[in-house]
Amino acid sequence: MDVATVDRIGTYAEVSAALLALRIVVGLTLAAHGWNKVFGGGRIPGTARWFDKIGMRPNGRIHAVMAAGTEIGAGTLFALGLLTPLAAAGFVGLMTVAAWTVHARNGFFIAKEGFEYNLVLAVVAVVVAVAGPGRYSLDWVFGLGAAFNPALDLALSAGLGLLAGIGLLAACFRPPGPAGAGPAGAGPAGAQPGPSPVEPPLA
Repeated sequence: MDVATVDRIGTYAEVSAALLALRIVVGLTLAAHGWNKVFGGGRIPGTARWFDKIGMRPNGRIHAVMAAGTEIGAGTLFALGLLTPLAAAGFVGLMTVAAWTVHARNGFFIAKEGFEYNLVLAVVAVVVAVAGPGRYSLDWVFGLGAAFNPALDLALSAGLGLLAGIGLLAACFRPPGPAGAGPAGAGPAGAQPGPSPVEPPLA
């Protein structure tokens, strides 16, 4: 099948509709996790205790508020298609921290609390940023051309996101020794807190 045929079959409007659906589902999923940190389970105090136990300094409350705010903000912007590369950078930063602090030691699969979920969310966000949010986005409405520059958007989404995540880890992550390790059975990032007053951290 040649390019001309593909162009006739799939218009940019149709591609944009697919990007819209993807942005809404993925963006609101991340935002929902932030909302849950604020209003569900142990709320901010429970999330703060979790961050304290895994070794996030100077105190867990700062990281609980930062995590919830970034999840809600980045997820909402991604769904709206507004400042999409920066929203994607938020995804990458969050998932980098979540993977390193909680999931990487458990391997790949999310069934064993591995980093699978973190990787999928980060890659989807970067791919959408590089492809552009489509015409059904506020970036398009406001004429924000930077959101449709693939090279720039790769640097902003992946580069800035990794830099933020790694910088936060270097500055703030001080994992406890075996005797002070985090709570047994703390769910994977993105798990719902249930009745426990201690909530798992990032998306």
